[in-house]
Amino acid sequence: MGGSVRTIVGMSGGVDSSVAALRLRDAGEAVAGLFMQNWADDGSGDCRAEDDRRDAVAVSGRLGLPIHFRDFSGEYWAGVFEHFLAEYAAGRTPNPDVLCNREIKFKHFLDAARDLGAEFIATGHYARVEGDGGRYRLLRAVDRSKDQSYFLHQLGQAQLAATRFPLGDLLKRDVREMARAAGLPTAAKKDSTGICFIGERDFREFLSRYLPAREGEIRSPDGRVVGRHPGVFYFTLGQREGLNIGGVRGFEPAPWYVVGKDVAGNVLYVDQGSDSPWLRSQTLWSEAAHWIDGSPPSRRFACTAQTRYRQPDQACEVEVLDDGRLRVRFAEPQRAVTPGQSLVLYDGEACLGGAVIAATDAPACGPPSPHSNQDQTP
Repeated sequence: MGGSVRTIVGMSGGVDSSVAALRLRDAGEAVAGLFMQNWADDGSGDCRAEDDRRDAVAVSGRLGLPIHFRDFSGEYWAGVFEHFLAEYAAGRTPNPDVLCNREIKFKHFLDAARDLGAEFIATGHYARVEGDGGRYRLLRAVDRSKDQSYFLHQLGQAQLAATRFPLGDLLKRDVREMARAAGLPTAAKKDSTGICFIGERDFREFLSRYLPAREGEIRSPDGRVVGRHPGVFYFTLGQREGLNIGGVRGFEPAPWYVVGKDVAGNVLYVDQGSDSPWLRSQTLWSEAAHWIDGSPPSRRFACTAQTRYRQPDQACEVEVLDDGRLRVRFAEPQRAVTPGQSLVLYDGEACLGGAVIAATDAPACGPPSPHSNQDQTP
C-alpha cells in the first residue's frame, strides 16, 4: 500500500461497516477495507461468512476502495471460542462479543492494518472516541438504542488512539438512508443478531456438538422435582424458554424461570414469576476489572452500571478491592444478574471500563449455587 492508505475499515458485509467506509471516503480520507473471517466453516451450512464476504467486496467495489482479506479463525478459536465453551461448561453465561472485540477486532485486526501501513482502523460500531491531551475516552453513541460501548469496554488507551467510529454521531435510520442514497447493496440488509459463529441455527443444537447433553432434574427452590432438563449449561438465569414444564401438582399454573444451577449435581433450579426473590440481588462481586483510562477513578466511587446490554442505567457504589476485583452495591435490587456476563460502568456518557461478574448476593437454591457469594466476600 506504500503508506497511501491511512485508515482501514473492518468490512463485515453489513450496512453499518459499509456506511462507515462511505463516510470516511466522502470526508477525503484515504481508505481501504478489510474483511475478517473469524469462524471456520463447520460444514453445517449455517455460516453466513461467504455471503458477507461477497457483500463486503460489492460495497468496496461500489465505493472504489481496495479490500484485503485475513483469516483470524485460528485466533478466534483460541482467544474467544475456547473460553466460551469453558464458561458454559462451568455453568456461567459468557459474552463472546466482548472478547471478540478485545482479542480479534482491536488486536489482530489492528495489527494487520498496521502491517498494511495504515495509521487507524475504523468499524461500524455505534460508539464515539474523544481525545483530549493525549488521553482518550470511550463515549456512548448518539443513538442510545444502538449504543455498543457495552461491548467495547475492554479497550484501552492505545486501541482508542488508533480507532475511529464513523457512525457514533448518527441514528440508525440515517445510516440506512445514507446507504440507500449511495446505492450500496447492503442498504436493506438485515442486521445480524445473536452470537456470530452460531448464526441463525438453534443454540442448543450448536452447543451440544461441543458440550454433550446430560439430562437431569429440574427442581423448585425447596427441592421438589418439577421436570427434567437436557443439560444445565444450556440455560441462563432468568430464562423462561425451553423449560417445557407443564402443570405441576401443588403449584399455580404460572410461568417458570431459571433461578439457579448446580453444575456438579446436574440440577436446574426454577421458580414461578419473572420477579422471583431467588433472582434478586443488590450486591455483586466481579473478577479483576479493566479500566479504559488505565486505572479506576478512585478506590470507592459512585457511578451507573449495566449488567446486560441495553439495560437502563443502574445507580451503584463501586469498591475496588486490593486484588483488582470489584464489589458493587446497587441502589435498587437487580434481576437475574448473571455470572460470566459483563458489568460495565459509566460516568454519564463516558464508559469507565468493566469486569466479568463472578457472584452476587442472590439467595442460593439447593447445594452450593454458582451465584452464591460465600467464596467471594472479602
